[in-house]
Amino acid sequence: MESFLNINNIFFTFLGYQMSYIEFFGTIFNIWSVWLVAKNKILNWPIGLIGTVLFTALFWQIHLYSDFLEQIYYFVTGIWGWWVWSQSNKSNKKDNTEKDITVLKRNVQLLWLLVITIGTVILGYVTSHLSIWLPIYFPTTASFAYLDAFTTVVSFVATILLIRKKLDAWYLWILIDIIGIWLYWVKGVHFVSLLYVVFLILATKGLLNWLSIRNKNK
Repeated sequence: MESFLNINNIFFTFLGYQMSYIEFFGTIFNIWSVWLVAKNKILNWPIGLIGTVLFTALFWQIHLYSDFLEQIYYFVTGIWGWWVWSQSNKSNKKDNTEKDITVLKRNVQLLWLLVITIGTVILGYVTSHLSIWLPIYFPTTASFAYLDAFTTVVSFVATILLIRKKLDAWYLWILIDIIGIWLYWVKGVHFVSLLYVVFLILATKGLLNWLSIRNKNK
């Protein structure tokens, strides 16, 4: 199992790019999860948990520490989201309805923007100093500490909004995906970068699907 989670354990080589087992299967499970959530399917949560475990190990090995911490957060919220959607489904079956997809009010949007700003500054500072404070566990200085922190904090917010079925979540995911395409390409995990291209397409599809569901419910 340890060798499977090692980024140096190569699954195959394509056009000179060495694909590790952990990058390949982590990517597959995460694509599958996003495709399911775009379709408003509860199965996205358990599938996403598997992808999260694999990416936790991946990001620690390539020194994207904010992303590493983000995956731990995803694991916790994945369990939470699975439970919330399960309870919602039970309730909906009783009254034959579907939980409404809604949009945040302007003042709440501004509050979340403040949370993102403060969270980025704090997390960026912490991750940029992890190699100083805990050199045994984080031997290399964090890459793109504040940009990585920004996408991580936005992901935190987007996940909470997704669990609550807020349409705003998809706009945040689209922003994250655009940044992720560039960031992971620069870091040399090109397959993950291409994954974010797929994520961008799926996030756009998810936005359109949820808009359609919301309009139908109205």
